[in-house]
Amino acid sequence: MGSSPDSSPVPVSPDFLRVFRAHAGTGATMPFAQFMALALYDPEVGYYRRDRPRVGYGPGTDFFTASTSGALFGELVAAAAEKLLRAAGRDPCEHTFVEIGAEPDGPGVLAGVSHFFGGARVVRVGDPPELAGACVVFSNELFDAQPCTRTVRRGGQWREIGVRLDGDALVETELPSPFASPACPEGYQFDRPLAAVELAAALTAEPWRGLFLAFDYGKTLRELTEETPGGTARAYFRHTQSNDLLARPGEQDLTCHICWDWLSAALTRAGFAEPVLQSQESFFMRQAGETIAAIIAAEAARLSQRKLSLMQLLHPSHLGQKFQVLHALR
Repeated sequence: MGSSPDSSPVPVSPDFLRVFRAHAGTGATMPFAQFMALALYDPEVGYYRRDRPRVGYGPGTDFFTASTSGALFGELVAAAAEKLLRAAGRDPCEHTFVEIGAEPDGPGVLAGVSHFFGGARVVRVGDPPELAGACVVFSNELFDAQPCTRTVRRGGQWREIGVRLDGDALVETELPSPFASPACPEGYQFDRPLAAVELAAALTAEPWRGLFLAFDYGKTLRELTEETPGGTARAYFRHTQSNDLLARPGEQDLTCHICWDWLSAALTRAGFAEPVLQSQESFFMRQAGETIAAIIAAEAARLSQRKLSLMQLLHPSHLGQKFQVLHALR
């Protein structure tokens, strides 16, 4: 857990305190999922709404993703999506590539990348997706950044973890929970990525057909309920991972592993063919193998930046196994 009810209070900025008070319920308390939504997406103080660098290796950044590899990541994504569409008898030229949840000031994953799609557009955080017709709906680390509902097993029942204002500081508290399952051991934490499922349902409810392609990190339901007794919600600040989820609200990233079983079920309910889950390494090797071979051949004589970026994207000790890819067609 982050700050427990008995731990030292965490200093909070006056701006966030004002927003928290305006949204808090009785006893200046709210569920953690609501706190996480404010900390990440509030128009005034949300982490993803601030005009500041977040991704990369430069000063002030907090984390890096596959997109940090520059155009190479976009090349592989485009090649893989085109191959999947062609294998299903669909023409990429008839599809619009739509990137969901891109950084507010980022260029988009296909910036500077040659591709065969009929068009490409970027949907920024907070913008409506407006999906229709034939599309490739792509996201990179979108679902893990959705608010999670944190629960803990107490006395044979689930309790929901909330956030309470104690003076000018935030502390964790426990609230009644509507959840009856699963039956985990005493003290087990299950950070339920429910908002990620709701987002998938909302995206797939729009009138579009084509390819769903999500790069993210998550676990199966069994892993979440049997192998992660401390939960999976984490904070990232200046490239350092922390369990102190209440520190610096609006200034640090908050994430939670998604449940691949739940996300796959949401796609199936929306009429997609059986979703396929692969590691990032396996996905790119299978779906963008020709592009990878061409890059390796072109860079064979030198240790170039493109070769180093390729290694970072594919190697199991880097991003190749840390991230997974879920894809499905309808």
